[in-house]
Parts: sequence; C-alpha cells; structure tokens
Amino acid sequence: MIPDAWRRGEAAVVGLARSGRSACLLLRRLGLAVYASDQAETPALLETAAALRAAGCEVELGRHDLARIARAAVLVLSPGVRPDAEPVMAAERAGVPVVAELDLAARVLDGTRLIVTTGTKGKSTTSAILAHLLDAAGLGPAAAAGNIGSPLSDVALGPPPEWLAVEASSFQLHDCPALRPAVGVVTNLSADHLDRYPDVEAYYADKRLLFRNASEESRWVLNGDDPLVLRLATDVPGAAEHFSLSLRAAAGFYDRAAGWLVLRGTPLLRRADLGLLGDHNVANALAALVALPPSVDRELLARALRTFTSLPHRLEPVREVDGVLWVNDSKATTVSSCRSAIQSLDRPVVVLIGGKDKGSDVTELRDALGGARGVVAYGDAEQLVAGALEGATTVIRGGHDFGEVLARARAMAKPGDAVLLSPACASFDMFTNAEDRGRQFRAIVEAM
Repeated sequence: MIPDAWRRGEAAVVGLARSGRSACLLLRRLGLAVYASDQAETPALLETAAALRAAGCEVELGRHDLARIARAAVLVLSPGVRPDAEPVMAAERAGVPVVAELDLAARVLDGTRLIVTTGTKGKSTTSAILAHLLDAAGLGPAAAAGNIGSPLSDVALGPPPEWLAVEASSFQLHDCPALRPAVGVVTNLSADHLDRYPDVEAYYADKRLLFRNASEESRWVLNGDDPLVLRLATDVPGAAEHFSLSLRAAAGFYDRAAGWLVLRGTPLLRRADLGLLGDHNVANALAALVALPPSVDRELLARALRTFTSLPHRLEPVREVDGVLWVNDSKATTVSSCRSAIQSLDRPVVVLIGGKDKGSDVTELRDALGGARGVVAYGDAEQLVAGALEGATTVIRGGHDFGEVLARARAMAKPGDAVLLSPACASFDMFTNAEDRGRQFRAIVEAM
C-alpha cells in the first residue's frame, strides 16, 4: 500500500497520456490531493484535463509548476518522461520521492501476484502469451498490463486479480522502488535506447532493477541462450529457471529435431501447432510456459497455446498480394528485433528499414541480409541505413512518403517473396507512434 507520508501532502503527476491519466484517477480514488501537468497542450490532453478536473485534480497544460512539484509529497511519472526532464530534476533536488506509474499501481495491487516481463525484444509477446494462459487457467485476466495494453493503474482501479501478466520497460523499472514480482522474466538483452541512455551499460543497469527487491521467495525465468541475461541475474536471490532453443537441461526447451516444445522434461506442444512465425516466438512461448505456476494443467496449456495468435504490429501477416506475403513488424524498433524478423521468414524478403534513428548500429544487419531480395531505406534514417547496408544487399531509397516506400517494395518483390516492415528505428519522424506506422502499412496493403 502507499506510504502514509504521501497522504500528508500533494501528489504531483507529470505526463498525462494514458498512464498519467490513470495514475491521477487512482490517486484520487485513494483520497490524495493531485496536481497534474503536461508540457504539451493538444486536443486530446484538453479532454483529459477536463476529465481529471471533474475528478478533483488540479491540472496545468503547456507548463509545469516546478516550485509546486518541489513541494510535493511524491512525483509520479508517465513512462515517456525522461529522467533528466525539468520536473524530475526539481523533485530530486528537493528530495521528493520519484516513482513510475507502474510502481504506484503495484503498491496498490500488493495482494496480486505479478509476473513481470522485461527484455529488449519479445517482452510484449511473452506478456500477451502469459495473460492468455493465465486466463485459460482461470488465474488472471486475458490482457497484460503495464508497457503493453492498459496502464497498471487501470487494473488497480478495479477488483484485484489473483495473478497478472505485466510488461515493464527499462524506463519504468528506473523508478519502481517498490516493485516486487512474484515471477520475473527476462527475454533477452541487446543494445537499445541509446538515444536516451549514455551507454549500453546504463540501459542494462535499469533492466537489472527488475531484481531490486529479490528474495528467496522470488522466482526468475531467464533466457538460457543469452549470456547477457545470465550475467545480469548473477547472485540474485530466489529460484532461477531457464528457457532455451537448444539446452535440453532447461525447464523449457525446443526439441528442434522432434519438433516439440518441451516443458520440464515432457513434450507439450508440436512446433507446427504454435501459430507464430520465427524461433524467437518459440522462445517467447517457452518463457511464458516456465513462468506459469507449475501446478497448471499441461493439457490446458497446450490447448490454450494453439489458440494464441500474433499481436498487432509484431510479425503480423497482413495478406498475400500477387504471390507476395506482406508482414507488419512495426514494433521492431531495434536492430536485434529486425534481425530476428528477417531470420523468421523462410523466403526471400524485401525489408523496409528506417524512421528515426535510436543510435543503433545498423551494420549489424548486414550478415542477416545475405539471402534478402533487398532493402527499402526510408525516413529520417534513410541515408544512415543506405550507407550502413550498401554492398550487403540491393538498397533503394524510399523517402518520406510511406505510400511510395511500399510501392518501391512492391516493385522489387517477386512472387514467393515477403515484404517485411521491420524498421529497426523509432517511428516519430513520420508517424505518431509504432502502432500508427503499422496501421498505415496495413491499410495500404489491404487496399492493394
């Protein structure tokens, strides 16, 4: 539950998108005075401000009252607020506790057993599979919360579930001093968000905060194929289990020769019955299986996994046009996730790579593109991508018109190929977010 000290003052909330709005409503439900602010002043935020004022919050748009924030009992942050933002710095200078919206909600859900998944890629799919399986077992809701789907505060506003699948980003973990997972899952690690972190070790340090409140009662599910993950969890209290695409000693592993997903020594599901593209999604499914309570009925798990389908914008097959399969992987904003997507397709591929550069090394894709039909580089990173991949495959430039980008990909592709939107970059040069980029891709393809 929340500290009594927070009730003796005013709670400040910075960032009023979905998470910030939910945090304000939760704080008001708990009886706290709330000052909420956002630097922007959009039509959507004006609607949010009106709703929050009706709930008893004081709201400012277009500015932050730094002096007021410095007097607050606590500062609650939306995930998109940078740690060096002025309101955060003002709070820290004044000794005001700074917590993420995720941390606030986790304090309220202190009776719910949280399965918290983090990692560089695969955390959304793993969280969604977990929620699907928890629902099938009658243990929790069918939707995951946190960095995927609804903010955790939305869940905290209702009846607390017994179990809950939660996705946590490094940004959220940075300010989650009270988060205590019943089960913590780390899917994998690779360089990411170097536009926000000074170096990769700082990014990994935030991921390690998943273990901040580890105890002997904690359970950890780790990628046994990823040395960085294993190093991250060195000397962490609690019981650790591994999932793997090759290690037969792991609690969950893929018997490639026999074509089975194996759970704790016994085959559970044929690979052909898992309706997801790519080995990385086999790993995601194995991670979810190992993270569940071992007492869950195995046949129930197998049946539930057969009905799970890919998430929107994550290796999502859209349709086939003139013998070419179009695949929406707009959420692949890292080089490593783009590589996995390319390797998951068993056919020549035209890859759409570009957007807003996140400081990643695109040259790491060169060897994965050996059998590709080509690359269409586009957006703000067009020149960077083209230069990094020149000579590895055919590279053409698509500019900033997304319709033209897809037209050039269509002209390059041959029957039997796939066109894969897997940008390895952020979306904010041409789109509102990655979902908007994926929706526009889907709409153009469906109109072909």
